[in-house]
Amino acid sequence: MPNILAMRPNWDRFAIGLSGLCAIHCAGTLLLLGAVSSLAHVFTSPLIHEGGLAVAIILGAVALGMGAMKHGQLVPVAIGSLGLGVMIGALSMPHSEEEAIYNILGVGTLALGHYLNLLKGC
Repeated sequence: MPNILAMRPNWDRFAIGLSGLCAIHCAGTLLLLGAVSSLAHVFTSPLIHEGGLAVAIILGAVALGMGAMKHGQLVPVAIGSLGLGVMIGALSMPHSEEEAIYNILGVGTLALGHYLNLLKGC
């Protein structure tokens, strides 16, 4: 006859494990928030923003061009180029909410061009 007490879950171990996860979560959150707040100036630096956007524009153009050479379809390149143009235009704007909206629209349009490139390449 099986021992029913031995078969039940060990709630104490479960609770200890859950408490440990809670402690890790709380400490990790404090460390993460502290790190992010102390590095905020790095993430909002125009140099980082403009450099990252320039790299994305170059890589986007190369990927669109290679896809067009591979499958010969120009629609993905046209849509992606529109997104690249919006992103390039956003580089000339002052850092603001309006500039962020243009960047999001440009990146989204470029991503659609890349997605269409993938579909055409299948």
